Amino acid sequence: MAAGFFVVLEGPEGSGKTTLARALAHTLQSRGIDPVMIREPGGTPAAEVLRRELLDSDRPWTPEMELLYMVTARADVVTRVVRPALEGGRVVISDRFDLSTRAYQGAGRGVPLEPLEWVNRAATGGLRPDLTIILDLPPEEGVARLHRNQRAQNRLDQESGEFHARVAQRYLEEHGPGIRHLDASVPVERLLEDAYGELRAARPDLIPPL
Repeated sequence: MAAGFFVVLEGPEGSGKTTLARALAHTLQSRGIDPVMIREPGGTPAAEVLRRELLDSDRPWTPEMELLYMVTARADVVTRVVRPALEGGRVVISDRFDLSTRAYQGAGRGVPLEPLEWVNRAATGGLRPDLTIILDLPPEEGVARLHRNQRAQNRLDQESGEFHARVAQRYLEEHGPGIRHLDASVPVERLLEDAYGELRAARPDLIPPL
C-alpha cells in the first residue's frame, strides 16, 4: 500500500492558509488525486465543538485552558481522520497543526515549552507532517487583509499587535527537515504554484506535474 502524504499549512492570521489549502485541493483533484482536507481546531464533530468554544470572544480563557482545548481537538482529529487516511495512502492537507500551538500558545501566550511539547506529543502520538509550508507575512499586513476581506473577527483575530508579532516571529524562526517558507505577499496564483512545487519536490512519486 502506498504511503500517505501529510501536508500542513501554517502561518499568522491573514496569511492565506485556507485559500491556499482549497486551491491545492482543487489542483490535486484536477489531476486525479482526492485529498483529505482538515482544519485545526476542527475536522471531527467533537473538534468542531471545541473550535467554536475556543474562538468565542465572550468566554474567559487562561493560556492553559486554551492549550488543553486545542490539543484535545487535535487528538480527536488525528485518531479519527488523519492516521486512517495516511494508512490508506491518502494525501492529507491540514490548515494548521502542532506548530500553531508552539506559535500561539507558546510564543503568543507564554506557555512554557516543556508542558506544551508534552501535551502536543500526547495529542499526536508522535505524528509529524511530511511537509510543513509556512506562509510568511508581516502581522500588520495579515490583520489588514482580514479587515479588507471583512471576515468576522474571532477571539484570536482580536488579540493585540504585540501578540500577533510574537506569533509571526515564532513562525519565522522555524526551520528544519520538511519545513518550507513561502512569501505570502505574492499573488495567489504564484503562491499556489510555489506551494504545489514544494509538494511535488517532496513526493514526486505521488504528486503529478502541473
